[in-house]
Amino acid sequence: MDAGVHHLQGKAKRVSTELSHLIRDFYLARLGLLLRHEEVARHVSDYDVNNAYQYVINREEAHVSWLQHALLDLHATIPPDPAKATVAEPKGRNGWTALAADDARSQRQFVETWRGRVDGITHARHRKMLTVILGEMLEQARIFEHGAAGRDDLIGSHLAINAREGVVANTRWIE
Repeated sequence: MDAGVHHLQGKAKRVSTELSHLIRDFYLARLGLLLRHEEVARHVSDYDVNNAYQYVINREEAHVSWLQHALLDLHATIPPDPAKATVAEPKGRNGWTALAADDARSQRQFVETWRGRVDGITHARHRKMLTVILGEMLEQARIFEHGAAGRDDLIGSHLAINAREGVVANTRWIE
């Protein structure tokens, strides 16, 4: 009887280790995109698109927190942050549109890369969490695509009486 229980415990530990490695890799890739979006947002001068980036970054921070808690739940360590993304200064007044288009492509590519792996997870709670993240990432890709296309209704429409004038400063505060 003990040999059977030991065999099951060994199998459960292997599944848990595999899952923690998968979530760790997902976490690092997700965090890498968040760090890039923070850098891109510094170059987005359009008011509505910058607000959309701030919205996306806020959701990404929630995703990263969920993934950190999942790692802790699996008794895994949280790995060090990946290197911060460097983003070249865009050329021209609306040069950031190419960055937004790149972000849309990166989001979709991430989802394509991970969907099959996530679908194969047997741990229901962690699979659902990752599925929710992938779904939100597709919505974020749509936001980036619309921003790159020059749309201003990215996270809602504004009243016509609320004119959008000027640009967003790339430095919010001075220390």
